[in-house]
Amino acid sequence: MKVTEKPSSSYSGAMTPASMELKNERVAATKANTDVVSALALSVMAGAFIALGATFMLVIKSDASLPFAATQLLGGFSFTLGLFLILAAGAELFTGNCLMVMGALAGRFSWGRLLKSWALVLAGNLVGAVLAACLMIAAGVATANGGALGEAAIAVAEGKVALGWVTAFARAVLCNLLVCLAVWVGHAAVSVTDKFFSALLPVMAFMACGFEHCVANMFFLPYALMLQATGVAGTVDAGGVLSNLTAATLGNLVGGVVLVGVSYWFVYGRSRKSGE
Repeated sequence: MKVTEKPSSSYSGAMTPASMELKNERVAATKANTDVVSALALSVMAGAFIALGATFMLVIKSDASLPFAATQLLGGFSFTLGLFLILAAGAELFTGNCLMVMGALAGRFSWGRLLKSWALVLAGNLVGAVLAACLMIAAGVATANGGALGEAAIAVAEGKVALGWVTAFARAVLCNLLVCLAVWVGHAAVSVTDKFFSALLPVMAFMACGFEHCVANMFFLPYALMLQATGVAGTVDAGGVLSNLTAATLGNLVGGVVLVGVSYWFVYGRSRKSGE
């Protein structure tokens, strides 16, 4: 039996979760059918946007006079810039696109197309993040605050590569639970302001708690390697970078796909036929 979706609930102007799930299926189908060149360009942009948010966060981290909680909260607030730009300006982020699993579960496109889309977006995010790191090196951003920003960047990267693989994986699961919830709530947004606030608390939470976001780490870790190559002291190495990025990517995939995408589709989408 066809279910008629209502755009809003009876108690507020926001969409109901059921309507959000249906909208997400349709958005996923649009993403899956985007041509390769456009998808790649939007993915590179998303990687750069996340890198901009990460750099903004490093400005906060470079101030040693701030207490721990203030540093974490303000850093998380600054990092929100990345996801806000993606939601409001439009770009393709691998971690948020884990919600595309709803479209595949609903039969709107094939699983092969989903995997190809994820692979393309992940590659584009990496390119965008690394290009942004190169621009930060060229711009001499690390010299800000008497070089403290560069030291903060190294410290952040060293903390990430020091994590055990299982620990990084678990933190990545928790991270993308929050990121995908931000994207999920963002489907109910009707204004740019709505999109900002849908991203704000989840992103602040995962950054303040020290969870692992693979695309952010695609900026932090290469940037640290570049800084070390220019003479900034640090202990980040290629093995640690590879270990962290594999753990973060797989953990983000589990957190976004299983804990958010599959869960919400199971509740709201499984009884509805594709295309209705």
